[in-house]
Amino acid sequence: MSSFETITPIDDSVLLTRKRHTDADVDAALSRAAVGFEEWRRLSIADRVEILLRAVRAFVERKDEIAREITDQIGRPIAYSGGEVNGFEARAHTMLSLAPDALAPIVPNAMDGFARSIRRAPLGTVAVLAPWNYPFLTAVNAVIPALVAGNVVLLKHSDQTPLAAERMDEAFRAAGLPDGVFQYLHIDHDQVAKMVADLRVAYVCFTGSVAGGRAVQRALAETFKSAGLELGGKDPAYIRGDANIDHAIANVADGIFFNSGQSCCGIERVYVHERHFKTVVDGLVAYAEQLKLGDPRDAATTLGPMVKASAADFVRRQIGKAVDQGARALVDRRKFAADNGRTAYLAPAVLVNCAHTMSIMTEETFGPVAGIMPVKSDAEAVRLMNDSRYGLTASIWTADPDAAEAIGEQLDTGTVFMNRCDFLDPELAWTGVKDSGRGATLSRVGFDYLTRPKSYHFKLNV
Repeated sequence: MSSFETITPIDDSVLLTRKRHTDADVDAALSRAAVGFEEWRRLSIADRVEILLRAVRAFVERKDEIAREITDQIGRPIAYSGGEVNGFEARAHTMLSLAPDALAPIVPNAMDGFARSIRRAPLGTVAVLAPWNYPFLTAVNAVIPALVAGNVVLLKHSDQTPLAAERMDEAFRAAGLPDGVFQYLHIDHDQVAKMVADLRVAYVCFTGSVAGGRAVQRALAETFKSAGLELGGKDPAYIRGDANIDHAIANVADGIFFNSGQSCCGIERVYVHERHFKTVVDGLVAYAEQLKLGDPRDAATTLGPMVKASAADFVRRQIGKAVDQGARALVDRRKFAADNGRTAYLAPAVLVNCAHTMSIMTEETFGPVAGIMPVKSDAEAVRLMNDSRYGLTASIWTADPDAAEAIGEQLDTGTVFMNRCDFLDPELAWTGVKDSGRGATLSRVGFDYLTRPKSYHFKLNV
């Protein structure tokens, strides 16, 4: 039996070691899931909601412990890690509250002598493939809605965050879920491909890279099943001439630097009306330079390491290439002693003199850096915002909602924000276009992908 190590970015030491599940373990899990599905699907929605609420309570009771484990596994400052537990709770409660109405039968207009309805039938076993950057918030988007809809779940979490899968499993066990309804597997990429192609898996929810999404698609190529894919982005912000500039600077900066920029919907490129360009650039640089890069276990730290030294090296190379092409990096790296150029600790960066010929403006960075460009008009901003193979979110900073709506209608993106960014509202569909993915999670819409319509057409009084 093979094993893997999770290396903490705090000091590059081995945090934990786990055994891989074998192919026989995967087969047994799929068989248990099939049996568990038959029991779970027969429960009423109200009964499933009650059990899942118990699971959420059991999870939240361990908030402090889970927060420390998030920090140890991915390097997020401990000052912020507890917020993910809060977010898990809020999203779970929202989806559980929406479920009874969203999953209720659709009844057409009355027809004499007939009873007709469209009901939502669960799919069966849902494979959830979750990433490390928000280990619980990404998983909850699929796990809780899938379960309340009557499906059973197999969770494969990132090797960087195996404790996330284990803590969720413990909460579900404490709540009394029937055997086989929720299971996790520590398996490698080849095993994942075999699992998702197995006919006992009905649907796949994947959050990760574009390359990972393509691998899932290849694994499903010989089947007729589908997958929900959330593949990240290169999300833009546009600060108009009429924006509240102080509000925009503070919130765009948070969207750039929070979680060391390791957010699928974090801000990676900023377009500013030329009237405010210098003010915005100066404000973003000042925000960056007051961040405290250091040991994420220290409550005073506001910027932790990236998840791996190799990830930080990728960002360093992307910045370096942009500078070689004429960009200027404005943040004084000397203010960040923790960044010695070799570890996962990376100083924040703000780049100007950027162009769309640079990868820093077109390819996902996933680090605490953004390129800033001036624009003369809404039309120029729209053209640049759409000049991307990604389309997850876009934010518009303005005092004019009508202008924001008009601009939003022109943007190729899954979500349009006005005067906020890097946020996920569980009552709205979370979706992307182009290389940011397909399908949707959360909101009432999310249940459409986790169930199938089943029509009932009864002729009465025969």
